[in-house]
Amino acid sequence: MEQTAADRDRRDRLTGYGLAVLAAACWATGGLAAKWLFSPLDATTSGWPFPPLGIAIDPVMLSATRALLAFGMLFTYMVIARRDALRVKLRELPFLIFFGVVGLALVHFTYFKAISLTSVATAILLEYLAPVLVLLVSVVVLRDRFTWSLPMSVVMSVTGCALVVGAIGGTGLRVSPEGLAWGLGSAVFFAGYTIMGRWAAHRFSSWTLLTYGLGAATLFWFVVLGGPAPVFATLSNPKTLAAVTFIAFTSTVVPFGAFLKALRHIRATEASVTATLEPVLAAVLAWLLFGESLGTAQILGGLLVIGAIMVSQRPGSTVSELPPAV
Repeated sequence: MEQTAADRDRRDRLTGYGLAVLAAACWATGGLAAKWLFSPLDATTSGWPFPPLGIAIDPVMLSATRALLAFGMLFTYMVIARRDALRVKLRELPFLIFFGVVGLALVHFTYFKAISLTSVATAILLEYLAPVLVLLVSVVVLRDRFTWSLPMSVVMSVTGCALVVGAIGGTGLRVSPEGLAWGLGSAVFFAGYTIMGRWAAHRFSSWTLLTYGLGAATLFWFVVLGGPAPVFATLSNPKTLAAVTFIAFTSTVVPFGAFLKALRHIRATEASVTATLEPVLAAVLAWLLFGESLGTAQILGGLLVIGAIMVSQRPGSTVSELPPAV
């Protein structure tokens, strides 16, 4: 039986949403893995179901080492299995470098800077204002058709995140002017990653985009840290190397690759709204693994985020002049 265009479109969108959910799940898992691996072993953490390893590493160094290892994994795979995808034109390199620095390295840098000046909950909420920016750019610049389902899904997802992290119905957030600026910066860069990824999805394979992007991000961290020596010195510890390798794969290679692949099938706004599942999934996993509280407000927030994803899936909610996904 021949498949209709509507059936193909439905399957395409389901694939896109599935990949975006996979990205959110891996980001959540990777964040919790980092917490487990790098938390000190003390009176509190020794009571966890699985006591942490207590590896000491700076958050910025973690970003640099995982970028390097993730690039190494992908580059090795590309050389062995997808060598043709490494071939790009010289004029395309500036975009790929810009994508890696702005869309990958600076997302992590501004996020961790916001955490150092505020709190994890505040940084998460500020970063996940990105769907608001993606919506504005998609409608104004990319000429997506405005429908009420899009802003409704964005408002629901941001409100859900606020409930999950305690900004509403919880202990509130601690925000200094400097922390607010860095947190909003992380939202801008994550929105930029999403929009650039959507634009580039029809010009590069996801593998090409992520490999060159991670290569540029690695060079960025070398510059920030004054060269590669501190990065390699950190990875000389076998336990640290094993831990960062795991995080590089679970919270970098898989989710960033899946998210870029999702952008070939669904709109940037839809993908960014779906990504707000990350703090919801992280809260549930933290409740299961670390015994953290999961109250009524967090459950309601999770339901709001899920509802936002369902609203954003309404067929025909957007029409974009971007080329069709292939």
